[in-house]
Amino acid sequence: MKLSLAPLSYYWSKEDTMRFYVEAMHWPVDTIYLGETVCSRRHEMRLADWVSLAKACRDAGKEVILSTLTLIDSDSDRRAMHKLVDAAAAENIMVEANDFSAVRACRGHDFVAGSHLNVYHDGTLNWLYDLGARRFIPPIELSADDLSALQAHRPAGLETEVQVWGRMHLAFSSRCFTARHHRLRKDNCEFSCEHYPDGLAMRTREQADFLTVNGIQTQSAHCLDLGPQVPALQQLGVDYLRLQVQSKGMEQIVHAFDTAIRRQQAAQLDAHLLPPNAQACNGYWSGKSGMQWHSIPIHAIS
Repeated sequence: MKLSLAPLSYYWSKEDTMRFYVEAMHWPVDTIYLGETVCSRRHEMRLADWVSLAKACRDAGKEVILSTLTLIDSDSDRRAMHKLVDAAAAENIMVEANDFSAVRACRGHDFVAGSHLNVYHDGTLNWLYDLGARRFIPPIELSADDLSALQAHRPAGLETEVQVWGRMHLAFSSRCFTARHHRLRKDNCEFSCEHYPDGLAMRTREQADFLTVNGIQTQSAHCLDLGPQVPALQQLGVDYLRLQVQSKGMEQIVHAFDTAIRRQQAAQLDAHLLPPNAQACNGYWSGKSGMQWHSIPIHAIS
């Protein structure tokens, strides 16, 4: 079992982004995903910057994967996606396809099937494998029992990567919620996302944590923590544990999961490592509401 860093979903400055990945090159992660997956208007990191960073990470001994936008809703988005796929092919870098147009663009090349391709049954899994998928990331709402069923029927040679830490990415919209919060139009958003390095908290009228807004992306308010389930994930034959990037504490989070993998034990993470205003949650793993926390026996798999 190996560790991966999911692509950065927030809008950080180029300086902060580069600093983060220079540090990450020295962490015990096996795979680093790079690229803009949320909003095509974000311009701090250009494609050339991502490719250059990918080369540096690869030189540091990491497997590198370039990730595509998740919501492609314009011709310019489509052209940018094709440029990324072509650049990845030129550098012999695999692509994480987060949209089915990207799957088509990757035809003839191996790719990673992103979680928003919504693989819920083995028919879809086998179809994607025939198209060139060599790794897939199950939807975050998949329960342990559902994952076990998929694992039992996945094609030989197809790897599985499961998110085990971080805010969950729930939905994407053509509207920009961060711009709306600031009473701005999407096309004149003033890049408001840059003020929220871990997203913008959304609360109910009763001031209960509800969701996190990240531009056009809606995330969970709470932080998925499947650290206690590392042994169960190993038992299921999961190949990669995926960690979502946050602005603070990532090195400690990486080391906690690395230790758990090496010792084949649960990963124990302190509450101070949670993102701002977040609590731990794991409800989807038990087939319950995702925002809930359940104490699950470490080896509980039906």
